[in-house]
Amino acid sequence: MEEVKGLRDAIRKQWGTINVVKTLSKTMFKGSFIDNLRDISKFHVGNVVANLLISLWEVLGDREAIVDGEKRFSYRQMRDRVLSLANALQALGVKPKDRVAVMLFNSGEYLESLYAASLIGAPMPAVNWHLREKELCDMVNLRKPRVLVFDHEFLEDIRQYRDKMPGVEHFIIVGPNSESGFENYEQLISQYPSTAPKSNFILAINPYTGGTTGAPKSSNLYDGLSYLLSDLAEAPRTSIEEYQRFLVKQYSYIYYYGGDKIDDPVSHNIRTLIPTPMYHAGTAAGYAPCVLLGATAVPMRKFDPEDYLRMVEKERISWSFVVPTILQRILELPEEISRRYNLSSMHTIVCAAAPCPPEVKKDINKLFLRQGAKQPVFHEYYGSSETAIITMLLPADYLEKPERIHSVGKARAGDLMIYDDLHNKEAAVGEDGLIMARTVSTISLRYPGTEAKLSESFKTINGLEWYDDGLIGHVDRDGFLYLISRVKEMIICGGVNIYPKEIEEVLFRHPKIADVGVIRVPDPDLGEAPFACVQLRTGQTATSEEIIEYCKQQGLRGYKIPKGVEFYEQLPRHIDGKLIKRELEEKYWKNVQRRG
Repeated sequence: MEEVKGLRDAIRKQWGTINVVKTLSKTMFKGSFIDNLRDISKFHVGNVVANLLISLWEVLGDREAIVDGEKRFSYRQMRDRVLSLANALQALGVKPKDRVAVMLFNSGEYLESLYAASLIGAPMPAVNWHLREKELCDMVNLRKPRVLVFDHEFLEDIRQYRDKMPGVEHFIIVGPNSESGFENYEQLISQYPSTAPKSNFILAINPYTGGTTGAPKSSNLYDGLSYLLSDLAEAPRTSIEEYQRFLVKQYSYIYYYGGDKIDDPVSHNIRTLIPTPMYHAGTAAGYAPCVLLGATAVPMRKFDPEDYLRMVEKERISWSFVVPTILQRILELPEEISRRYNLSSMHTIVCAAAPCPPEVKKDINKLFLRQGAKQPVFHEYYGSSETAIITMLLPADYLEKPERIHSVGKARAGDLMIYDDLHNKEAAVGEDGLIMARTVSTISLRYPGTEAKLSESFKTINGLEWYDDGLIGHVDRDGFLYLISRVKEMIICGGVNIYPKEIEEVLFRHPKIADVGVIRVPDPDLGEAPFACVQLRTGQTATSEEIIEYCKQQGLRGYKIPKGVEFYEQLPRHIDGKLIKRELEEKYWKNVQRRG
């Protein structure tokens, strides 16, 4: 498989050939590995994988691991801190498969907690720090963590609600605060040795879904991503052969996105800027090169568009995961600001989590190329918290055929089917249908605490279990996927299906519009009709008539022309960039029976 060779080349490139040999040698001579050779009954793959990671950190030594504001940690320093934290967690009573939840801003402490939890086999639920009161307690209690690590800025919330989190035995504060009944993160690290803990590895990534169309659910990515690497992960619902195929395809993104090519002139590795919240599942595409390839992580505590460009130049950033809103904010910067920065180090911007307008994809490439990038930087994937990555769009794809910029790539990380639900068959090329997926994540997917939801999400087709992601789309003859709409957002106007995305893409081209969402509103004759919610660029003015006339000039006809337009100072978007349309629709549907 191309992916196997690509993964091998990416690891060799980013670790360094000599470091590969040194890491494997150090792993073989660690005590638990030798014990395994002496007595095969003691063999634990989780111990070997944990030792491999620790050996890699030792071999990488002075290479920068984390750049967090003014704090810079080498891999050797990070190793010591992670091992001390892992020993501290075990001393607090954390056992394999216990949960260690975090409620942290983007920070070095987030990565340290992830590594420490992984080494001792403790899945790490990552709590959305935007939540308050009942939502916060419900999210924590869903996973029943034994430990909660949180930023000192959340102390008042935790102090207020800790009695409503009965399963949490230990609360650990990251920051300067010290208070009775709470552990302090730095003090814990200082109290425990940086020796290897009793390890039983599991990749601790344990995100919640976004919750834009309902209550967030907890998904067990750790099982799918680490079954072959762990003695703790639950078996997938498929054969081991198919699981291995899906596992390789999933991790292949580090190759497809340039892991075998990126070479920093100083550190010779990937340097990744992390602006999206690390609790969000998609952000794993930003920090995974650190876990797998020895990349340097540069977390941004708070996103600012100019600061993003400044950090690209200052830290020689070559990789970054973003959502479309981030790219839009960067493109809104005045040209005299964006021209200040040398962006020549950037190789890979990975965009996902929400639909990205084609004009934004094109314009971000123009900006980075103008500022020194050596090739188009825009990469994209389609996936979700449940599926992980399914499709990938690469610069080579849209350079070969420019129309592919409208797609989200082809199925490189899993299997994809467009399903005609009306006729119970696979849809033809170019024909819209339900987007169904099989990936390393879906074949292991469980929803702890909400198991009934699992059966609603799958369809058995020709004896195989396919995940229904709730979206409509089609593929072209080359297998490239074009997203059309979410099933729940489709507008049925006079019996005609209207997809908001088509209208939104037209409106995004309007020079005065910064953001837009097309929603469904009630119509006495047609049942439902499209309606445009518009956020103008700073300093711009427009009328409803002007916007509707623009739609007509751009070729929209009949039912696809918005029934009306309302202007907003700021449209409500989830932190991952998804527009929260239910908030926009609510006032129009009061006292009106609605579909869906």
